[in-house]
Amino acid sequence: MGRICAIVSHTVESDGTIMTMPDGALAGLRVLDFTHYVSGPYCTKLLADFGADVIKVERPPDGDGTRRIGPFPDDEPNPEKSALFLHLNTNKRSVVIDLKQGDARDMVSRLVLWAEVVVENFRPGVADRLGIGFDQVHAMNPELIYTSISNFGQTGPYRDYRGSEIVFYGMGGEMHSTGLADREPLKLGGNVGLYQAGAVAAVATLGAVLAGSFSPEGGEGPPPGQHIDVSILETQLGSVDRRQSALLAHQYTGELSRRPASGGSGGYPNAVYPCSDGYLQINGSRMYFPRAVALLGNPPELAEPRWRNPASQGDPAMQDEFESEHFLPWILDRTRAEAWQAAQENRVLSGPINTMADLDVDPSFNSRGVFVEKDHPAAGALRYPGRPFMMTKSPWQLRQTAPLLGQHTAEVLLETGYTEAEISELATAGTIQLRESDK
Repeated sequence: MGRICAIVSHTVESDGTIMTMPDGALAGLRVLDFTHYVSGPYCTKLLADFGADVIKVERPPDGDGTRRIGPFPDDEPNPEKSALFLHLNTNKRSVVIDLKQGDARDMVSRLVLWAEVVVENFRPGVADRLGIGFDQVHAMNPELIYTSISNFGQTGPYRDYRGSEIVFYGMGGEMHSTGLADREPLKLGGNVGLYQAGAVAAVATLGAVLAGSFSPEGGEGPPPGQHIDVSILETQLGSVDRRQSALLAHQYTGELSRRPASGGSGGYPNAVYPCSDGYLQINGSRMYFPRAVALLGNPPELAEPRWRNPASQGDPAMQDEFESEHFLPWILDRTRAEAWQAAQENRVLSGPINTMADLDVDPSFNSRGVFVEKDHPAAGALRYPGRPFMMTKSPWQLRQTAPLLGQHTAEVLLETGYTEAEISELATAGTIQLRESDK
């Protein structure tokens, strides 16, 4: 299997200067990407961002569903400007193929022979119906690593059930204890579970890649070509995002439950508090309470013995007195930066509640290169989240922004041996979708 694309090791700056860039850690790894929405694209994004050549196959006419999900720059919906799509598909190439068309099979077989890894996140059985299931592509390329990401896995009684972020958190986490006691349970914000599943799938895929490179002493390694079955629910059962520790605590105590709105057993100060210009999260309760008192300048009223009684941390009346008479006047008179600095100096666990504008100018994030700016042909110049970790000799690179829909269809098909006339015929038949510039 020969490569159809060399990894780019240089970039041209706006002034024409050619900057040589080291190859990524995964340079040379060829990935065929049949994923969509969040979990699958995040898996392949991690591979692409560290050097893998990822060909993303999208369906006509609209491509990946995240292209229609905001936010969008200037709140103007545009399939080429979805922030979610732009984030999840950096460093990939987009090919638009209608896998339901019979003449797509030849294209798929050529791409499968090129690839070393295939990743898909269709519902179980869909990939088989499209002709790209594990058994089908394994027959074409027996050494292929095939990763499937699905709601509940490829087998079992829940195999065909639908799922979502809130479903996975409710079934696989401890949502029963999140929220207020007199209200329904609440989910943690965002798509944490779907990103977690994508990260697990990327690690599992690389484990399979490495398995083919090592052999135990005196024996042979695992045979090439294997199917990786990732259940999103199961990645939540094993997640450390509050779930694992809370489930373990529940197993031994059986007492995890939602707390009442007033008081509670969390102690004080232990909440998000308002400052003069925003909010600060403070965790200075219980054994850390003396630090919170020191943070306030050790007022004599808080030196009374009653504040040192361990039961005082569970007393709602004392909490109200502490916060209304001491803590709130102190923190409301300070900016987030001033309150946070004072808290850190007194070793009180704390952190500002940041907006995206705050993150944009944060000195730590910017000094460590957490964000990178690059021009996108449709969305323009945007700042992107950068590397999840740092590597000295094969660093993360934003080689290219997320692709336009079908941006590389003609390019990839030419590289796999199709002629321009054949590509034109496939486009006319509706099997592939080209951009206007390629027609």
